[in-house]
Amino acid sequence: MKRLILILIIAFTTNALFAKGIDADTTKKDTVVVKKGSTIKFGYGDDVEHININKNTDSTEHHHSSYPRFSFGITVARLDLGLATLMDNGSFTLRPQNQFLRYRSWKTSTPGFDVFQFSARFSDSFKLYLAAGIDWTNIRLRENVTILPNQPSLTYIQSDLDLTKNRLSSTYLRIPLSFEFRTKEDADGNRFHFVIGPEGGFLLTASVKQISTENGTQKVNDTYNFTTFRYGAVARVGYGAWGIFAKYYFNNMFANSPDQNGLHDFAFGIMLGF
Repeated sequence: MKRLILILIIAFTTNALFAKGIDADTTKKDTVVVKKGSTIKFGYGDDVEHININKNTDSTEHHHSSYPRFSFGITVARLDLGLATLMDNGSFTLRPQNQFLRYRSWKTSTPGFDVFQFSARFSDSFKLYLAAGIDWTNIRLRENVTILPNQPSLTYIQSDLDLTKNRLSSTYLRIPLSFEFRTKEDADGNRFHFVIGPEGGFLLTASVKQISTENGTQKVNDTYNFTTFRYGAVARVGYGAWGIFAKYYFNNMFANSPDQNGLHDFAFGIMLGF
């Protein structure tokens, strides 16, 4: 988890420096002396702006390029840090057959971020974008159980070890399709953002990590019967660069596991970077 947080910090810092470089270049272009009657452009992505220099006067006019505007490329955005919650047939209480999945709520985390985005801005207040990123779910189990790899369904055995850490994790490639609405800028240049849309995810890997006095640290990678493709809905609300998010996946968390039918994943938390 510490390594992941460090990666997120480095990624966001790199993105901030990259954005700063763009702003610096924009400022430089804005100070170039041009002849009357010229038109220059500046900006990045879907916020390109035109400056028209009038032929007969010294006045200038600022115009945004016409809509829709399209942009795509590498990004570091929507850095999520939240808590994952298991919902068992609509309840936060696990049924008896799922008690082995009891977890420590404040240590069951779900970080993630987007690394690619294609967007289309249709107005100053509305944008549609398709993104791709990575999501992790780290479930800190309370029970001394070992979930077995390479099983036809989710299977566990009681452990004879005194586990100081027992974590079941999954990693998904997330692909959100988002509809973003934003308000006009306030006096500080910030806006309110409202985002909603569907999200799909493809399982990349899963693992069980255990720490005990007897065996030290042990980690085993497998799919652990996590569903190969999950789908759900995401909502985001924020002001400026900060916000909160919530997401819920409609299909079962585990595949080919009848005892876990109706077990879904719900997550919520804070985010940085719209």
